[in-house]
Amino acid sequence: MRTTEARFKTAFLRLVTVALITAAAGGCGAAGSEPEIPARDQVEVLELKVENTQYQALDLGRAGVSLGDMDVYSGNAIRDGRKVGQGGGSCQTLHVDGDKVTMQCLITMELGQGSITMQSIWTRGTSPLDMAISGGTGEYRTARGTVRFWDIATPDERVRAEIIR
Repeated sequence: MRTTEARFKTAFLRLVTVALITAAAGGCGAAGSEPEIPARDQVEVLELKVENTQYQALDLGRAGVSLGDMDVYSGNAIRDGRKVGQGGGSCQTLHVDGDKVTMQCLITMELGQGSITMQSIWTRGTSPLDMAISGGTGEYRTARGTVRFWDIATPDERVRAEIIR
């Protein structure tokens, strides 16, 4: 069980890192139908890879997976082989039903022009993960949109952000 838990936590870290990078790079349409975007709004699309730099699984409360446990992570956003941003976040366990673990994830990605924040509920081990852009700073102070992560916890993890501002 501990090996499976470690594998899931590693996969989750990669997923979150990718989401973080995607958010930094732009937004993505996760739904089948795209929402109408007013003509005055700008849409910036970023497609990035994630480079994980730090990760810590916090087993809080009773031993093993339980409510309140957290995964904390940080990483770099990479585009065309160059670091274009950095960020991090955490996912906290909200519900455990056997092997199905539901977590609330919050990520902030810092870029040269400002930062982007995102959040989502995630079922550990699933892919893709869609996250809502919930705000930002600097050039991204009015940001909204969606960030999608694929191939979570693999060397091919990637993210696409569609940032509306």
